[in-house]
Amino acid sequence: MSGEREAVAALEELGLTEYEARCFVALTRIPKGTATEISKLSEIPRSRVYDTVERLHRRGLVDIHQSDPREYRAVPRDEALDVLRRNYTSRIDAAATALEGVESTEVGEEAGVWSVTNAEHVSDRVATLLDDAEEHVHVLVAADSTLDPTILDRLAAADGRGVAIVVEVASEDLRERVEEAVPGAQVTVSSGLERVDPVVEKWPGRLVTVDRRAVLASAIEESHLPGVQEETAVWTRGSDHGVAVWMQELLEDRTGATE
Repeated sequence: MSGEREAVAALEELGLTEYEARCFVALTRIPKGTATEISKLSEIPRSRVYDTVERLHRRGLVDIHQSDPREYRAVPRDEALDVLRRNYTSRIDAAATALEGVESTEVGEEAGVWSVTNAEHVSDRVATLLDDAEEHVHVLVAADSTLDPTILDRLAAADGRGVAIVVEVASEDLRERVEEAVPGAQVTVSSGLERVDPVVEKWPGRLVTVDRRAVLASAIEESHLPGVQEETAVWTRGSDHGVAVWMQELLEDRTGATE
């Protein structure tokens, strides 16, 4: 049953209603079924099954046999996934088009300090900052897990644009990874970046500065799940923001100390 619940939840994430997801999952368990049989398997009132499977039929996820009583069957899994994929992509495209048409009243760069959670979201923000880099990037990597392939790709792209890149890492292994992925970067192994106290709740993750106007700093902590770590970060962007200016000055001094 846990697998069915997960399947229903996943289908809901892809845009199906709860009843649609439950009916579709029920139909995947049998070759074909009547509304009564679907009702029993999905635990949905039979009166609601009819309109639900009709919507699934219009979506291209269910075939209808015009018998008495009517019988329904789910389309093959691969076909269903293709349908869901196309629908999901079209929704994203529609949202992108709509958002492009929204007139922004924002003036200038983001003010203040913003927070972001989840390592994937932190990496997305870092990637965005790196994509905007024009002159200089400085990255401190205290936790190896924060330097994922996406960030290395963005650093390589910035390197290709002629952006000056400085990366400080905690180990020789990581230095070799960065040098291989970003040939033009100045990479150093810096002391003090390693996690030395295993009992602290949080420890440094990564620090990124871009063009004296953007800063992101993250921390790592153990999740409640064994062996899983969580990352949170704060960031700011603005050439007149004190945090960005001071951080750039401090990192320039640090670079001189490590050369």
